[in-house]
Amino acid sequence: MIVFPFLLFQMLSTEVEGGLFDFNATLPLMALQFIILTTILNFIFYKPVTNVLDERDEYIRNSLTTASASLVKADELTKTYEQQLAESRKKAQDIIKVAQEQAQQIVSVKIKDAQAYGEKLVSEAFHQLSIQKEDALKTLEMQVDTLSDLIKSKLLND
Repeated sequence: MIVFPFLLFQMLSTEVEGGLFDFNATLPLMALQFIILTTILNFIFYKPVTNVLDERDEYIRNSLTTASASLVKADELTKTYEQQLAESRKKAQDIIKVAQEQAQQIVSVKIKDAQAYGEKLVSEAFHQLSIQKEDALKTLEMQVDTLSDLIKSKLLND
């Protein structure tokens, strides 16, 4: 049994000619196998993977183009809406200003009407008081005349 491991060691330790690069008939066969494997891998694996990657790149480019177009459109819409909002605010302010001016005019007209009505009431009251005063004076004069006639007749009768 000791002989068998020794022979095995001796067989393994003997060097075979050629080593890493052996330039005999196996080299062209290996090159042919490599070319066939490369061609098969190219058709079976690399081209489909390349096609998928190209399609993905195209999809990403299209998505980016669509997104940038959408952003541009959104910016335009935003500007349009902001402009419309500014115009609406300006119109609202103009309407408020006109309404305030109209309200001020209405108030001033109402105040003038109220003053005129107050003056009319005062003049009517003054006129009524004047009439009542005159009536009271006439009544008083008549009573004074009656009383003086009565006093005169009593004085003359006595």
